[in-house]
Amino acid sequence: MAISSFHPPRRTLMGPGPSDVHPRILEALGRPTLGHLDPLFVGMMDETKALLKYAFQTSNELTLPISAPGSAGMEACFVNLVEPGDKVLVCVNGVFGNRMIENVTRCGATAVRLDFAWGTAVEPAAVEAALKEHGDIKVLAFVHAETSTGALSDAKTLCGLAKQYNALSIVDAVTSMGGVPLMVDEWQADAVYSGSQKCLSCTPGLSPVTFSDAAVAAIKARKHPVQSWFLDMNLILGYWGEGGKRAYHHTAPVNALYGLHESLVMLQEEGLENAWQRHATMHKALAAGLETLGIRFVVDADHRLPQLNSVYIPEGIDDATTRQYLLANYDLEIGAGLGDLAGKVWRIGLMGYSARMENISLLLKALAAAMTEQGLACDAEKAIAAAQAALV
Repeated sequence: MAISSFHPPRRTLMGPGPSDVHPRILEALGRPTLGHLDPLFVGMMDETKALLKYAFQTSNELTLPISAPGSAGMEACFVNLVEPGDKVLVCVNGVFGNRMIENVTRCGATAVRLDFAWGTAVEPAAVEAALKEHGDIKVLAFVHAETSTGALSDAKTLCGLAKQYNALSIVDAVTSMGGVPLMVDEWQADAVYSGSQKCLSCTPGLSPVTFSDAAVAAIKARKHPVQSWFLDMNLILGYWGEGGKRAYHHTAPVNALYGLHESLVMLQEEGLENAWQRHATMHKALAAGLETLGIRFVVDADHRLPQLNSVYIPEGIDDATTRQYLLANYDLEIGAGLGDLAGKVWRIGLMGYSARMENISLLLKALAAAMTEQGLACDAEKAIAAAQAALV
């Protein structure tokens, strides 16, 4: 068969990621490709590192984007800090805590599992009790912003507990960076990873990471080689290190890094605090509209992520039918539930460029139409009015 060029439709992305990519970033992706060791590209790499330090709120020298998606950022943190025989306390309150467990076991270490109900935050008191019970924990690992549920945990307190009990911390900030406060230095977080496709509104495929001085010391003191050649920070630093001659490690995704650089420039222009406030404001509007449609949230207001909204599917409404209706009739994507919440919830993203009133109005109109089609009468105009009123 003859295969021609692929021309995707223009969708509105309001799922758990990727988010809508800003036109400025799309333009940046199409700029002329340079060699990955070109002096001009190396200069842009240094700028990207500086911009990432701002986004992470850190002065860590070992701050860079891994040339792969957030899952590789996760693996980079674990394979560099965890050795065979180590004991790692892993907090599980959703899908991505389970993935942390898998990383620990593949490193030949022992995972001490601490479970919390899906849709709730990690409880610091339970974490402290576990750290006391197991006196030889090397690493405390937890998800700051659990993408599968929309729950936000108290990273500052949890990282503080790790320090108190002489453990390192690994923090999943894939969905939190750029959407809610993330203060790596102030919170004394040791290894933090994120993703380019969430609140940064860049394309998928890059994972910003940062390692504290304590984490770097632990990497240098390893008794075993890092099990991943590609993700070994000792080797990557030869390419991403400061100034001077760069050693070839891998061919960086040049144009994708143009996009990340542009997204971080835009974040700096908006200002972190303003970006956090925009996400909070848009969440308030979305919540008012959804509640007017009779849709309830999974996570209580005190621990709710503004940029990732998990909501229960109303009784009598079919999950897949609704999502297919939105895609077919409105070119609008929302996410399905994962794991324990599969078929029970929708995950609605308000991340980065997607966090706009225009998108919220479209979503409320589309959801009302989809549910009315299935026999549950909904007033879209009333829901949109409620959302707009919440902005006042």
